[in-house]
Amino acid sequence: MPSNSLGELYDRVNGEEETRLCKDIPEAACKHLPRNYFAYLASNVISKLADELSSARLVLPWLFSSLGAPIGLVGFIVPLREAGVLIPQLFVSEYLRRKEKRKEAWLAGAAFSGLCLLLIGSITPFLGSTLAGYVTLFLLLAYSLGRGICSVSAKDVIGKTVSKKRRGTLMGYSAGLSSALVLFVGLWLTFALEDGGDSLPFILLLAAGLLWFLSVYCFSRIVEEPGATEGARSPIAAIRENIGLLTDDPDFRRYLIVRALLLSVALAPPFYALMAKEGNDTASTLGWLIVAGGIAGSIGGPIWGRFADLSSRMTMSLASLACGIFGIGIAVVQHFGDSRWLESSIAQGFLFFVVSVFYAGVRLGRKAYLVDMVSGDKSGYVAVGNTLIGIALLVMGSLGFLAQFLGPSGTIGVLGLISVGASLAAWRLREVSG
Repeated sequence: MPSNSLGELYDRVNGEEETRLCKDIPEAACKHLPRNYFAYLASNVISKLADELSSARLVLPWLFSSLGAPIGLVGFIVPLREAGVLIPQLFVSEYLRRKEKRKEAWLAGAAFSGLCLLLIGSITPFLGSTLAGYVTLFLLLAYSLGRGICSVSAKDVIGKTVSKKRRGTLMGYSAGLSSALVLFVGLWLTFALEDGGDSLPFILLLAAGLLWFLSVYCFSRIVEEPGATEGARSPIAAIRENIGLLTDDPDFRRYLIVRALLLSVALAPPFYALMAKEGNDTASTLGWLIVAGGIAGSIGGPIWGRFADLSSRMTMSLASLACGIFGIGIAVVQHFGDSRWLESSIAQGFLFFVVSVFYAGVRLGRKAYLVDMVSGDKSGYVAVGNTLIGIALLVMGSLGFLAQFLGPSGTIGVLGLISVGASLAAWRLREVSG
């Protein structure tokens, strides 16, 4: 599309008729603003879709089941996915921020992420089930490292190429378009495919890997001007300087204990996915779960956001309590009641929708609580908190081994009990909202 057409489209999308807002980006970047805006939008939409097609909470557990990998390893999928993203933020962010241009770092991280997904989708079907499980976890960690590099560098690139007054609109369009595409994929799987439940996760991962390379192409179209390199500060240095917060700030210490217990909510969705696959191993079931997760993400945030404005403490507590009671109920029905109704694709989609809504509430509530609790510079709290929670994630991932003895539903019940405990602990936190 010619640059003048891009400029007209940019003005129409953002309601700018006369003068573009370029006050907070380099003057040289202003003439490239429309191009950079749409290049970033396209890249972000595509990468978000790739993330959903390789979801650690849904697609990867489904893949583990298709491989016949040890079910106990499923508990490490989410911890490795989340903790892996944090590692580059600890060890390479200072190095990246010393470079005048950071676009190349994003391109390298994205290409590496795409390669890891292509390897998971292409080589694991030909390995033994146990080896395939461990190889998948290793490649997932590598994928997360690449995503971490993207996360560190993307914020700097958008800060130099898109005006601050337009970043919120850009991210809003990105979230809306990617959600629509995820729903389309889920509906297509639900109604267009009759079978292929076992082969489908491999196809989705291959598609996600290719999408990452398409995202690389779009991001490469961004014109980045050299930026400042001073002021780079290592998160590790921030941890050393602020580790004393654990003893000096009792509110922060209690918050971290609650946040660690709340990981039980984050670890539950993969076992709902496993339970769904055991009950109905079809492409339609996976499609319903993708649709359910997409809808939950779209409506859960706004609903819980209103609660968080009133009380982030109560938001964490109520969402965790609801998730815990729901999980315990599922375990009881599955083990002691008539669970035949749970075998339908629609029923499994409903269960995944509900737990995804509760997860959205916990996630939003704990983020809002930290913001409300800490006034001023939050970097020290974030650095210490993310490091300790990353360690807690890996420890709690070992709960997945319970699935070898209790099955997915039994593990959901155990996580539900921990979630109820997390709710009680969150309720006792100091109120910081309002």
